Amino acid sequence: MTLAIDFGTSNTVVARWNPVKNLPETLKLIGLSQIEAQNPPLVPSWLYVENAATGQVLAGQRVRDRGLDQDQDDRFFRGFKRGIGNPVQGFLPPLDQQKVGFEQVGQWFLTSVLAGVAAVPLETDSLVVTVPVDSFESYRQWLGGVFGGLQVNQVRMIDEPTAAALGYGVADRRLLLVVDFGGGTLDLSLVKLGVGQKKQQPLGFILKWGDRSFENQSGQNIETAQVLAKVGRNLGGADLDNWLADHLAQTYNLSPTPLLTRLAERLKIQLSRQAEATESYFDDENFETYSFPVTRSDLNAIFQAQGLFQALDGAMEQLLQQARRQGISSVDVESVLMVGGTTQIPAIQDWIRGYFPPDKVRSDKPFEAIAHGALQLAQGIEVKDFLYHSYGIRYWNPRDQRQDWHRIIPAGQAYPMPEPVELVLGASVQNQPSLELVLGELADNTGAREVFFEGGRLVTRSVSGGSPVAQVLNDGPDSSALAPLNPPGTPGGDRVRVLFQVDGDRQLRVTVEDLLTLETLVKNQIVAQLS
Repeated sequence: MTLAIDFGTSNTVVARWNPVKNLPETLKLIGLSQIEAQNPPLVPSWLYVENAATGQVLAGQRVRDRGLDQDQDDRFFRGFKRGIGNPVQGFLPPLDQQKVGFEQVGQWFLTSVLAGVAAVPLETDSLVVTVPVDSFESYRQWLGGVFGGLQVNQVRMIDEPTAAALGYGVADRRLLLVVDFGGGTLDLSLVKLGVGQKKQQPLGFILKWGDRSFENQSGQNIETAQVLAKVGRNLGGADLDNWLADHLAQTYNLSPTPLLTRLAERLKIQLSRQAEATESYFDDENFETYSFPVTRSDLNAIFQAQGLFQALDGAMEQLLQQARRQGISSVDVESVLMVGGTTQIPAIQDWIRGYFPPDKVRSDKPFEAIAHGALQLAQGIEVKDFLYHSYGIRYWNPRDQRQDWHRIIPAGQAYPMPEPVELVLGASVQNQPSLELVLGELADNTGAREVFFEGGRLVTRSVSGGSPVAQVLNDGPDSSALAPLNPPGTPGGDRVRVLFQVDGDRQLRVTVEDLLTLETLVKNQIVAQLS
């Protein structure tokens, strides 16, 4: 059986492929899933650490049922997904004399989800996991590490908006725009659906490949989902909750608390269904009760003041620019698919209708489309994708007297690359013993936001400046030393020719040729997994 997990900042969806009905279905996990009449069985992405030393935790609905999300408690975690793989500013206190990071919290949570699946019980031979468009390789590698050790034959990975395009099942429309606005990220993706050719290769990006007995052997043409353009922002519904909570705290002279944030979230959700909403709050410091009446106009004014619509316009314009370079305009988009709880806010729906007519916009599967679409990978869907970030090597910039980055593989590069990128380098110091290259993943900081930990919550703020946001892939002498130089290098001339290539599995490969001795020092060596 194939299982899909859409690990979200606010909620997580687990779905399976029902072989009897030949349709996807969302699983209800006892103790983990919340049961609400208007929503499918979502698992709140919450964790409470009872004992960090033994790994004893509570996850999902169990946290809410016990009221462990109401107080200011260092053991309660929400929104932790956006801290995984990101350099977070701030301090997490130790728990039970143990240092606990967001990666550990995320692993505890996903392990609890998998335990809930095992309790159903369901045998799983294939797993598909989803990732945000703007995620760095460190997040993808962490996710692969969490699931790579499972006793399943195959683990695959797919971008969230691409999966959403498949999950909506728009069979009669080919050019789709997915607006995925969840709890922690905003992802826009332009996807072209079509029919490909018979293919015997694995589908999607493979994290783990075992028994191939369940591979599509039908011999039929394989449906393809080609990603034409994509844009991501570290901006989500959690930020909107924080903005409203801060507004309430300032208006009523209160201290921000987890309970105040929860009330802000409830107000936001109510205002998605009605024009006015009210919540009551008891301040246990002053023993006073407050009533918080908020209207949609109030909420929209807060969004406007925080620059939300400006950020949305910037992301949309960046996506449409990518599309225009391929001869595609906004009028060519046949359907706009809204995904994620934040897209249920009327102001967000009004914003998207400013770009596209209402009859093209669909918002009827905001929570399940990603998980259901991810299951399509096991049903003969091939995803053709490209690299969202650039990749480069670090060097010393003498003019600015600082380390800088030289891009070698641009963002938007399809893989596998048809031709390698060539770079000729000389020695940087006298008697240089080896060629060392520090490789980095580079993100354009236009509209970028950094994550920081403040007052018990993960929040974001805008980043500006000319330098790209970079994450090093192979720092340290053991990992950055590519090839010994014999004789040692001397500054003043070209010494090595380096060829960079990305293969079909998103592995960065390097070939190094010594121009002095005419030897090939490294041939097609994998130096980084661009997972």
